[in-house]
Amino acid sequence: EGVTQVNNEIEVLPESPMDWQIRRATARVIYGDPTIGDRYGYRSLPSIHILVKNGNLTLEGVVANEGDKNLINIRANGIPNVFKVTNNLQVEK
Repeated sequence: EGVTQVNNEIEVLPESPMDWQIRRATARVIYGDPTIGDRYGYRSLPSIHILVKNGNLTLEGVVANEGDKNLINIRANGIPNVFKVTNNLQVEK
C-alpha cells in the first residue's frame, strides 16, 4: 500500500573466470586479514559486498570506522588484474 512504482536495477553479471578470480582474491584480502576479517567475515550476511564486472571492482556495504574503510581500500587496490576499484563503503554512525 502506498507504493506506486518499483525501479528494478538488478543486473546479472556476466560469467567471467577473471572476474571470479578477482572476487575470490578480494574476499581473501578482506576476510583473511585478522585485523578486519574477524569483524566482518563471520556474519551470516556479510556487511561488505564484492561486485566485479569486466575487471572493475566495486565494494558496497557498511564498516565500523574510517580506518577499516581505508584499509580495505588499500588492500583492494593491490589485487592483480583489477582495472578500477570503486569504494562505496559507508561508515556506521
